[in-house]
Amino acid sequence: MSKRKYSRDGRAPIPLSEKTSKVMSANKSKNTKPEILFRKELRKNGVIGYRLNWKKAPGRPDICFPGKKLAIFIHGCFWHRCPICDLPLPRSNTAFWKEKFQKNVKRDRAKVDSLKAIGWKVVTLWECEIKKNIQKQVNKVIKLKKKSV
Repeated sequence: MSKRKYSRDGRAPIPLSEKTSKVMSANKSKNTKPEILFRKELRKNGVIGYRLNWKKAPGRPDICFPGKKLAIFIHGCFWHRCPICDLPLPRSNTAFWKEKFQKNVKRDRAKVDSLKAIGWKVVTLWECEIKKNIQKQVNKVIKLKKKSV
Protein backbone atom coordinates (compact mmCIF):
# COMPACT_ATOMS: atom_id res chain seq x y z
CA MET A 1 0.00 0.00 0.00
CA SER A 2 1.46 3.37 -1.00
CA LYS A 3 1.69 6.27 1.41
CA ARG A 4 -0.49 9.25 0.60
CA LYS A 5 1.42 12.46 0.00
CA TYR A 6 -0.14 15.53 1.58
CA SER A 7 0.09 18.71 -0.43
CA ARG A 8 1.06 21.89 1.36
CA ASP A 9 -0.62 25.18 0.68
CA GLY A 10 1.58 27.23 3.00
CA ARG A 11 -1.23 28.38 5.31
CA ALA A 12 -0.14 26.25 8.26
CA PRO A 13 3.20 25.28 9.73
CA ILE A 14 4.54 21.85 8.88
CA PRO A 15 3.13 19.43 11.47
CA LEU A 16 5.60 17.70 13.75
CA SER A 17 4.17 14.26 12.99
CA GLU A 18 2.57 12.39 10.09
CA LYS A 19 -0.42 11.61 12.33
CA THR A 20 -1.06 15.31 12.96
CA SER A 21 -0.83 15.98 9.24
CA LYS A 22 -3.46 13.32 8.49
CA VAL A 23 -5.81 14.59 11.18
CA MET A 24 -5.53 18.22 10.05
CA SER A 25 -6.02 17.42 6.36
CA ALA A 26 -9.20 15.47 7.16
CA ASN A 27 -10.96 18.56 8.56
CA LYS A 28 -13.87 19.78 6.45
CA SER A 29 -15.54 23.15 6.17
CA LYS A 30 -18.94 21.89 4.94
CA ASN A 31 -21.10 18.93 5.86
CA THR A 32 -19.37 18.36 9.18
CA LYS A 33 -20.73 15.78 11.61
CA PRO A 34 -22.51 18.39 13.80
CA GLU A 35 -24.10 19.97 10.69
CA ILE A 36 -25.35 16.65 9.33
CA LEU A 37 -26.66 15.59 12.73
CA PHE A 38 -28.48 18.90 13.17
CA ARG A 39 -30.03 18.80 9.68
CA LYS A 40 -31.29 15.26 10.27
CA GLU A 41 -32.90 16.43 13.49
CA LEU A 42 -34.48 19.42 11.72
CA ARG A 43 -36.03 17.09 9.13
CA LYS A 44 -37.19 14.71 11.85
CA ASN A 45 -39.02 17.68 13.41
CA GLY A 46 -40.63 18.62 10.08
CA VAL A 47 -38.41 21.64 9.49
CA ILE A 48 -37.70 21.82 5.76
CA GLY A 49 -37.18 24.46 3.08
CA TYR A 50 -33.74 25.60 4.12
CA ARG A 51 -30.69 26.24 1.95
CA LEU A 52 -27.18 25.03 2.66
CA ASN A 53 -24.25 27.45 2.38
CA TRP A 54 -26.46 29.81 0.38
CA LYS A 55 -24.24 32.02 -1.76
CA LYS A 56 -26.69 34.94 -1.83
CA ALA A 57 -26.51 35.40 1.96
CA PRO A 58 -23.45 37.23 3.28
CA GLY A 59 -21.06 34.81 4.94
CA ARG A 60 -22.72 31.73 3.40
CA PRO A 61 -24.49 30.47 6.54
CA ASP A 62 -24.38 26.71 7.10
CA ILE A 63 -28.19 26.67 7.03
CA CYS A 64 -30.51 29.49 6.07
CA PHE A 65 -34.15 30.15 5.46
CA PRO A 66 -34.06 32.93 2.84
CA GLY A 67 -37.78 33.73 3.01
CA LYS A 68 -37.61 34.11 6.79
CA LYS A 69 -34.23 35.89 6.74
CA LEU A 70 -32.90 33.40 9.28
CA ALA A 71 -29.26 32.26 9.18
CA ILE A 72 -27.73 29.45 11.22
CA PHE A 73 -24.05 28.91 11.78
CA ILE A 74 -22.92 25.63 13.29
CA HIS A 75 -19.50 26.12 14.80
CA GLY A 76 -16.99 23.52 15.84
CA CYS A 77 -15.77 24.23 19.35
CA PHE A 78 -12.07 23.91 18.49
CA TRP A 79 -11.92 25.99 15.30
CA HIS A 80 -14.27 28.77 16.33
CA ARG A 81 -13.16 28.98 19.99
CA CYS A 82 -16.31 28.03 21.82
CA PRO A 83 -16.98 30.29 24.82
CA ILE A 84 -18.66 27.37 26.60
CA CYS A 85 -15.77 24.88 26.24
CA ASP A 86 -12.97 27.47 26.49
CA LEU A 87 -10.43 25.05 24.99
CA PRO A 88 -6.69 25.63 25.46
CA LEU A 89 -4.41 26.52 22.56
CA PRO A 90 -2.41 23.71 20.97
CA ARG A 91 0.99 23.28 22.66
CA SER A 92 3.06 23.39 19.47
CA ASN A 93 3.12 26.38 17.11
CA THR A 94 1.13 28.34 19.69
CA ALA A 95 1.70 31.74 18.08
CA PHE A 96 0.40 30.46 14.73
CA TRP A 97 -2.72 28.94 16.33
CA LYS A 98 -3.46 32.00 18.42
CA GLU A 99 -3.40 34.21 15.31
CA LYS A 100 -5.39 31.64 13.28
CA PHE A 101 -8.14 31.41 15.90
CA GLN A 102 -8.31 35.19 16.31
CA LYS A 103 -8.84 35.52 12.55
CA ASN A 104 -11.55 32.83 12.64
CA VAL A 105 -13.42 34.59 15.47
CA LYS A 106 -13.09 37.99 13.75
CA ARG A 107 -14.39 36.52 10.46
CA ASP A 108 -17.31 34.86 12.29
CA ARG A 109 -18.23 38.18 13.92
CA ALA A 110 -18.07 40.00 10.56
CA LYS A 111 -20.41 37.43 8.97
CA VAL A 112 -22.97 37.84 11.75
CA ASP A 113 -22.71 41.65 11.63
CA SER A 114 -23.18 41.76 7.85
CA LEU A 115 -26.29 39.59 8.04
CA LYS A 116 -27.80 41.59 10.91
CA ALA A 117 -27.10 44.82 9.03
CA ILE A 118 -29.50 43.70 6.28
CA GLY A 119 -32.20 42.57 8.69
CA TRP A 120 -31.43 38.87 9.17
CA LYS A 121 -31.78 36.97 12.43
CA VAL A 122 -28.66 34.94 13.14
CA VAL A 123 -28.23 31.89 15.35
CA THR A 124 -24.86 30.41 16.22
CA LEU A 125 -25.02 26.85 17.47
CA TRP A 126 -21.98 25.25 19.04
CA GLU A 127 -20.91 21.66 18.48
CA CYS A 128 -21.03 20.99 22.25
CA GLU A 129 -24.60 22.35 22.51
CA ILE A 130 -25.73 20.06 19.71
CA LYS A 131 -24.07 17.08 21.37
CA LYS A 132 -25.51 17.92 24.78
CA ASN A 133 -29.12 18.62 23.80
CA ILE A 134 -29.86 18.68 20.09
CA GLN A 135 -33.62 19.00 20.58
CA LYS A 136 -33.15 22.21 22.56
CA GLN A 137 -31.19 23.68 19.63
CA VAL A 138 -33.84 22.55 17.12
CA ASN A 139 -36.55 24.15 19.27
CA LYS A 140 -34.55 27.39 19.32
CA VAL A 141 -34.52 27.44 15.51
CA ILE A 142 -38.23 26.52 15.25
CA LYS A 143 -39.14 29.35 17.63
CA LEU A 144 -37.04 31.90 15.69
CA LYS A 145 -38.39 30.65 12.36
CA LYS A 146 -41.95 31.28 13.56
CA LYS A 147 -41.05 34.82 14.72
CA SER A 148 -39.18 35.78 11.53
CA VAL A 149 -40.71 37.99 8.86
